[in-house]
Amino acid sequence: MDFGAVLQTNPPASRTVHLAKLAEQYGFSHVWTFDSHLLWQEPYVIYSKILAETHRVIVGPMVTNPATRDWTVTASTYATLNELYGNRTICGIGRGDSAVRVTNGAPTTLKTLRDSIHVIRELANSRSVEYNGATLQFPWSRGSTLDVWVAAYGPLALKLTGEVGDGFILQLADVDIAKWMIKTVRDAADAAGRDPDQVKFCVAAPMYIGDPDDPGARAHMRDQCRWFGGMVGNHVADIVEKYGADGSVPAALTDYIEGRKGYDYNEHGRAGNTHADFVPDEIVDRFCVLGSADDHIAKLEELKSIGVDQFAGYLQHDNKEETLRVYGETVIPALTDTIAAKA
Repeated sequence: MDFGAVLQTNPPASRTVHLAKLAEQYGFSHVWTFDSHLLWQEPYVIYSKILAETHRVIVGPMVTNPATRDWTVTASTYATLNELYGNRTICGIGRGDSAVRVTNGAPTTLKTLRDSIHVIRELANSRSVEYNGATLQFPWSRGSTLDVWVAAYGPLALKLTGEVGDGFILQLADVDIAKWMIKTVRDAADAAGRDPDQVKFCVAAPMYIGDPDDPGARAHMRDQCRWFGGMVGNHVADIVEKYGADGSVPAALTDYIEGRKGYDYNEHGRAGNTHADFVPDEIVDRFCVLGSADDHIAKLEELKSIGVDQFAGYLQHDNKEETLRVYGETVIPALTDTIAAKA
């Protein structure tokens, strides 16, 4: 299993770079960031600094969208970073949430998402593509490679992911929901004539190391990560509006938002925000990965057993460095295949 760290690009940018370097030192293979240009600093600028000061880690957004950036500009950015730093980028993409809603926009259609994936991937892989009635290609790009991983929840978005995605990003760590969604994506890939095993699966959720036997510590961990249920609730609300609560998606995903009253994007992704009170402790425990190192290892072993290739842990809480340390020294080694020096 691979491991990613998910960061917000809060100022100072040097802090984001520091955490990315620390993640690499502790054995994380990926560093992801939010991409919301009004709420936080510009991630692609920071990626260049991260790549310049690291050696192996792969960087990319979790997630970008087709609405706020021209697709050819996005592709050019990846191809340029790859030329500079040796194909160490990845593109997570979805229909759009905070980046478009803060500007009073709306998530794109699935057709737009599908088209953008094709254009970005072809150009960023040094290939030509048809775009707006013209055949385009970067004349300066040679040998650039970019995988595009799609973030999705609803049935049609999951179908699109299986049909065109190099990977699937599921932003929650509930094992039962993940099992259903992975099967849905694999079935769609198979129906499209693709090899389902070629689609990578990433589960992304807050990770917090703490003492689960201390009631105060357990309550603190939950409160630091409750924001995540509110964020996921934005996407679930869209699904319920489109499909209703008739079984098209698991009730375990849709039932908890009944108490949702609204969302303030000024507090998006922040611990202690004021609009996630409706998220019950049970959902925090199921959607996140909390507790001791052994608790993390046990849950991640479950996710690994159902086909998850990467766990990407959000670090939007007050225990960033310690969580990275425990993962590097205990959790990641426990989920990494070992090689004996002498058989």
